[in-house]
Amino acid sequence: MKTFVPSGHSTERAWHIIDADTRVLGRISTLAARLLMGKHKARYTPFLDMGDHVIIVNAERVRLTGRKEGQKMYRKHSGYLGGLREERAKVVRQRHPARIVESAVRGMLPKTKLGRAMYRKLNVYAGPIHPHAAQKPVKCEAV
Repeated sequence: MKTFVPSGHSTERAWHIIDADTRVLGRISTLAARLLMGKHKARYTPFLDMGDHVIIVNAERVRLTGRKEGQKMYRKHSGYLGGLREERAKVVRQRHPARIVESAVRGMLPKTKLGRAMYRKLNVYAGPIHPHAAQKPVKCEAV
């Protein structure tokens, strides 16, 4: 008897929508990462992209616990000497509110080509409006 290994192409991908309104960032991020990886499915395979598409709305209203709003730093480097740029979470929330959620979810995905493919199925919007109504996303209330 042979072991069944699912094909990555035969995977049916659902669309999930998560409302981040006044919810804790880490709770939303772990739920989104699980859905993107496909760990909620019975046919989960670690080396295949079995996950679903995830839409996160109201990212500007996500909640950071403790003193993270003023102390958490977001870093990026230009590649040049002295090119390190640092911004606090409060500043990032004002400039690019969706970036806080995006970086949290990205940090929970694998750091490989497969993880980058999973990350491409994530859509984060600062407000309550999103352009994916035609995909009929299912509201996710597991948080």
